[in-house]
Amino acid sequence: MIHNSFSFVFFGTPEPAVEILEALNAAGYAPALIVTNPDKPKERNLKLAPSPVKVWAVNHCIPVLQPRILTDLDFLYKLKAKSYQLFIVVAYGAILPKELLQIPRRGALNVHYSLLPKYRGASPVEFQILADDRETGVSILLLDEEMDHGGIVARKAVSVSPWPPTAPELRKKYNEAAGKLLVEILPAWIAGSIQVKPQDHARATYTRKIKPEDRLVRLEDNARSNYLKIQACAAWGTYFFAGREGALSFPKIRVRIKSAEFKDGKLLITRVVPEGKREMDYDDFLRGLR
Repeated sequence: MIHNSFSFVFFGTPEPAVEILEALNAAGYAPALIVTNPDKPKERNLKLAPSPVKVWAVNHCIPVLQPRILTDLDFLYKLKAKSYQLFIVVAYGAILPKELLQIPRRGALNVHYSLLPKYRGASPVEFQILADDRETGVSILLLDEEMDHGGIVARKAVSVSPWPPTAPELRKKYNEAAGKLLVEILPAWIAGSIQVKPQDHARATYTRKIKPEDRLVRLEDNARSNYLKIQACAAWGTYFFAGREGALSFPKIRVRIKSAEFKDGKLLITRVVPEGKREMDYDDFLRGLR
């Protein structure tokens, strides 16, 4: 099934953006063009590797542009030459400049993983979990030149149980909801029958990229906060681990926490992978430190 009623460009880079592409494509909305980040060196051999979105585009025979600078005149000319009606932006990795936003007749729609104006910025999923905020959901906004600042086109609450999930689990739920929401609103948006609602900027909160110190689990800290860190930073896998466990005290070390739970007010770590070692029970790990 292919919809030929309008032509759009999809901007995106990582795997979560592919999930939105799949939802659009399954509903008959295939982009005419895909814009993604340039290929980047990967792993030890530093061989250039395409983004997941580029791989998807090539597999679906959709042309790809990979500009290094979004204001590049040749890139802008190629977009202006085709009369695209809409841009859809999902985790592209850069703020689209004014010159780009002015091209499509119906603007640029962006999927954001929070109920805006809360959690603007780079890491909304992780910071919602760190804040233990169960008012979760996705927003589709009309992009302007400021970060996550444009008017709201649609929002959808997403219920999550049990709470808290890991960040990858929450992002997957958000993608499922966002894909359905985009498909639902696209005909009305192209027809001009959806009214954009300005955000209440006074209520805006902001997030930043996750830093190594965000993944520091000090065992003497609040057990709930530590568990939220483990869930929020699950995509990185490695935690900087320090503190006291009973009579045992140890300096900061790198440990991959494979499984943990929060029960009866306590953080219960069950399986870990110490740096350079095999996966083991947490009790065995502690015995090895004594």
